[in-house]
Amino acid sequence: MLEAEVEDAENLAMAHWPIPVDLFVSKKHPSLPRGLLAFADSSGNILFRLNSLSHHPKKTLRILDSAGNPLISIYRHHDGSWQGFKGDDGQKDLIFQVQRVSNKFARTELEVFLVAENHRGELTCDFKVKGCHFQRSCTIYNRDSIVAQTSLMHKLRQIYVSRRKIQLTMFPSFVDPALIVAVVVIFLVNGPKKSKILDKLPVSI
Repeated sequence: MLEAEVEDAENLAMAHWPIPVDLFVSKKHPSLPRGLLAFADSSGNILFRLNSLSHHPKKTLRILDSAGNPLISIYRHHDGSWQGFKGDDGQKDLIFQVQRVSNKFARTELEVFLVAENHRGELTCDFKVKGCHFQRSCTIYNRDSIVAQTSLMHKLRQIYVSRRKIQLTMFPSFVDPALIVAVVVIFLVNGPKKSKILDKLPVSI
């Protein structure tokens, strides 16, 4: 199983995939301790998971691959902005910065700036994230193209939808999937206080 997970992660980490890829996001994956966020494929193989460094003085999250290797470390600042660094929790190799544009109950907007694309002159936004934290739904745009989307897991004839499991669809692009996962994580933990209070309630459809 582990070899299959590693192979799937390596395949997904390729620069480009020809068809949309669905990952399923949950804190109840049987292979992980309860409460750890996992990104798994349709077969249940974990491709990415989230690890929180509670001992770190800053709000620090790490995106790990299926083998537990750190891919991206994410730091939250007091002004609501985020920074993503390559690998472990050392703040050396900055990959991206995220700024919060809007954070209302029904609307959350983020702007993502890639350091490699903004090494000269004024920062320009590379990706925009627009969505509703309460619905766990967002769309990640690269200019006019949709890079990825999240949504709740709706079932036929289901009246209430739990927020405990989310579907992440990544569309064909050359964007690093680990970067997409990191941006989705920031969106999920960046909701307004009112939304967080209601997080445990199901959504009526």
